[in-house]
Amino acid sequence: MWTEKDNKLYKKFTFKDFSAAFSFMTRVALQAEKMDHHPLWTNSWNTVEIWLSTHDAGNVVTDKDKKLAEKIDSLA
Repeated sequence: MWTEKDNKLYKKFTFKDFSAAFSFMTRVALQAEKMDHHPLWTNSWNTVEIWLSTHDAGNVVTDKDKKLAEKIDSLA
């Protein structure tokens, strides 16, 4: 479940290993590029953390973030 805090949507994803986590990040990257909307994220071994906000709207959560969050969920 995505949570909204400090004007960002946040979610933590856990995978079986680094390869699965990196694979997920690659799928997200391709979709984010298509949407011209890029996440702030970190990866540590099997964990990916993602924060979404719309920079050109003043770093707040917009519909663009919610749409990308839905897409990310479908890729997990």
